[in-house]
Amino acid sequence: MRPMLRFGSALIQTVHDLDPFALPVDLLFPGRTVEDLREHADLLAPHHVDFDAGSILLGVQSHVVRIGGLVILIDTCIGEHKPRAQRRDWHQRQATGYLERLSALGLTPDDVDIVLCTHLHADHVGWNTQWVDGRWVPTFPRARYLISREEFEQWQAAETEEAGRHNHGSFIDSVAPIVEAGQADLVEDGFALTDGVTLMALPGHTRGQLGLCLCHGERRAVFSADAVHTPVQVFRPDWASRFCSDQDRAIATRRSLFEAAADRDDLLLPAHLRHVSAMRIRRTGGGYRPEFVP
Repeated sequence: MRPMLRFGSALIQTVHDLDPFALPVDLLFPGRTVEDLREHADLLAPHHVDFDAGSILLGVQSHVVRIGGLVILIDTCIGEHKPRAQRRDWHQRQATGYLERLSALGLTPDDVDIVLCTHLHADHVGWNTQWVDGRWVPTFPRARYLISREEFEQWQAAETEEAGRHNHGSFIDSVAPIVEAGQADLVEDGFALTDGVTLMALPGHTRGQLGLCLCHGERRAVFSADAVHTPVQVFRPDWASRFCSDQDRAIATRRSLFEAAADRDDLLLPAHLRHVSAMRIRRTGGGYRPEFVP
C-alpha cells in the first residue's frame, strides 16, 4: 500500500483494484515500440514499462480524498461479477479484495460522501455497483455520484443505438442503476465540491471527461483521469491512446496539463499511475520529464 499523501488540508490515498494492468505497447499506442522509449529506461523501468515483454504497465485504482469533512472516491475501477467477455482479466471477477483494501484505510462504503466518475469507461465505473439479491445496487449507499452531463448524454445515446453492446456493457450494470437509485448528479466543468475543490474539463480521451482539482494557495493537485495514461506520455505527449475518442484533442489537453504543471509546480495524479502517488512535471530541453512523488 502506498503511503498517504498530504496536500494542504487534503489527505490522499489509493485503493488498488488491478495491478499491474499490462498492455502491449502497440495496443495502447498503435505503431509505437518500447525501443522508442529506451533512452528513458532509467525512469520508466521496471514499474511503468516492461521492456522485455514490450508492455506498458498501468494500475487500475481509485483515489480517496478526505477534505473539509468529505470523503471523495475518484473512479471505481473494474468491479466484480461484471460480464466483460472481451477482457479475460476483467470478466466475472470475484474476491478481488477491493473493499477490504478500502477498509484497511478505515473506510466502509457507507463512509463515502461523493463518487466522482471522471468518465464512463468500464474500468472507471465497475465498483459503482454490486450484485445483491439478483440485481445491481449502488456500492456506496450514501454517496452522490458525480457524472459529466456531456459524458452521460453521449453514452446514453450510444446505449439507445446499441443496447448493451458498447463499452463492455458497463452502462447497463454500472451507470444506469445509479441513476435509477436517484444517486447521480450530472455536473459540468467548474462544479465545486467544497472550498478549493473543483471539477475541470479534460476532453479528448472521451468528450466529456472531467478531472478534479485541489487548490492550496498558488499550487494545485490535479487528478487528471485518462488525460495522461502513463509517464511514458510525459516524454511523448503526442502519443495518443488507441482508446481516445478524439486523439488531437487528447494531445492538446495533455500538453496544456504539462505546461501548467511545469509553470505552477502542480502535482498530477493520473488515474492509472502505478507504484508512486503522483508526479511533478519538469522542463528539460524542448520537452518534459516526470519527477515522481512516492
